[in-house]
Amino acid sequence: MEIVGPLKLIIAMKGHPGTGKSTLAHSLAASLRCPLIDKDDVRDCTAVIQESHASPSTIAKLLNDFSYDVIWRIAGTQLALGLSVVIDSPLSRRSHLDRLLELEALYGAHVIIIECRPHDENEWRRRLERRGAGPSVAAGWHKPATWQDLQKLLDGYAGCSDYDVGDVPKLTVDTTAPVEVGELVSAVLQFIMSHSLPASRSDTHVDSC
Repeated sequence: MEIVGPLKLIIAMKGHPGTGKSTLAHSLAASLRCPLIDKDDVRDCTAVIQESHASPSTIAKLLNDFSYDVIWRIAGTQLALGLSVVIDSPLSRRSHLDRLLELEALYGAHVIIIECRPHDENEWRRRLERRGAGPSVAAGWHKPATWQDLQKLLDGYAGCSDYDVGDVPKLTVDTTAPVEVGELVSAVLQFIMSHSLPASRSDTHVDSC
């Protein structure tokens, strides 16, 4: 499936670590045949900078903000070429969405948010800690590897990740629901296609189980 017509889409993933948003983002980008821009690809490459800094904890926030700045710049380049993009990031702050809306206005694009919000907390925890103990943990050194790590991260958010997205179309999916990945991807693609025109923007947010 390819996005047809002159409209460019910014398909922005949203969700906490371990919620399955990266798996879904990869499937969506492959199905839509558009670039996938992953914040972790940038953040993963900043380890040597953080480790060599006199105050790693202080520079961590700067490097995280830098990673967002990089993916916004890359997204802008793709949009300028007339391409739609899938952006994989937590999108944890309203300021992140504001940057996407700036890109939307600058390039005549259309932002759609796909939020992954697991209803089964036990399954979410199992997936997170399985990933944290896996062979690829070194690549995700900056991600929470345990449930305790995740809770510390969420406490730091202080609720700021649950912000009002206004009239931006948003689909919330339960990635722990007992459905096949292909079925979930199909439901998300249907939502994207149905909201791929500027006139389709509304305050309605759809929950998928």
